[in-house]
Amino acid sequence: MKSSRPKSAVIAHHCRNVLWAALGMAAAVALTLPGRSHAADPYPSRPITMVVPFAAGGPTDVVARSVAAAMSKSLGQSVVVENRLGAGGTVSAAYVAKAAPDGYTILIHHNGMATAPALYSKLPYKPLTDFSFVGQVADVPMTLLGRHDLPPNTLPELITYIKQNQSKVNLANAGLGAVSQLCGMLFQKAIGVDLQTIPYQGTAPALTALLGGQVDVLCDQTTQTLPHIKAEKVKLYGVTTTERIPALPNTPTLREGGLKGFEVKVWHGIYAPKGTPPAVIDKLNGALRAGLKDPAVVARLQELGAVIVPADKQTPEGLRTWLAAEIDKWSPIIKEAGVKAD
Repeated sequence: MKSSRPKSAVIAHHCRNVLWAALGMAAAVALTLPGRSHAADPYPSRPITMVVPFAAGGPTDVVARSVAAAMSKSLGQSVVVENRLGAGGTVSAAYVAKAAPDGYTILIHHNGMATAPALYSKLPYKPLTDFSFVGQVADVPMTLLGRHDLPPNTLPELITYIKQNQSKVNLANAGLGAVSQLCGMLFQKAIGVDLQTIPYQGTAPALTALLGGQVDVLCDQTTQTLPHIKAEKVKLYGVTTTERIPALPNTPTLREGGLKGFEVKVWHGIYAPKGTPPAVIDKLNGALRAGLKDPAVVARLQELGAVIVPADKQTPEGLRTWLAAEIDKWSPIIKEAGVKAD
């Protein structure tokens, strides 16, 4: 049976079909061309989120914001800090471990990355295998402090005083898993005592308690303690690094005071989700290394008493090697103390 449609209409209909098919093919080809799709845009093509596990204004947050601003200059995109609090940093770490491995979600974390495996029985990630490593950032020394009217004036005097008054002396920290707690644990082990420990919800309330004379001894980082040390509101017994620090050049290390091998510092590393492309890691690492040379970052970290790590630690391998060593260092100490966070 012949079609009742005019021949011209059939031809027009066929032409329209051919045209639509051609347009569809052109669109498909366009999506495969460089620069034509979002996925193919050169990295980074949009802002990057740097997740911080602790509160805004805290020590890690201050370091993160300084570094993020400097990295933004090299990357040509904003690096936006996002604070995700909870469980000593494990909430943030778990979040980033599960994020898309595209370089747009990264994590800055401190020693908690190394202590979490021993503190948590059911940690939802494995620090050494569930992340891609970008590099280390800066080390923040710790200071061993006493309330302003504590009788001892030197570290040897403090050790003697503690041993003679062990049941009366208490030791504050910033909470379970905090570096101040780890420092306190190592100090007790080093001098062979077991003190009453008073945990607080963060470094600020712990330091406030020391300033108010409610607690006797505290190990805390220079980002918090320098102003109070300079104002002579606390007694300073030493720094916890292997060498004296520029911010307190006349203060001896705890090693100099007789505690051989004693070293505790707050170190910071930057991580990305496992599977992040090597080219993206290279860009992030390049931005980090450039940022750590930025005069504004150098000056700001010096103000905090922080020390930018050597160039070989600013690399992905430098961070991975350091993290593995820190896990090996702290795991037996935490297990021996019987400390658990869950």
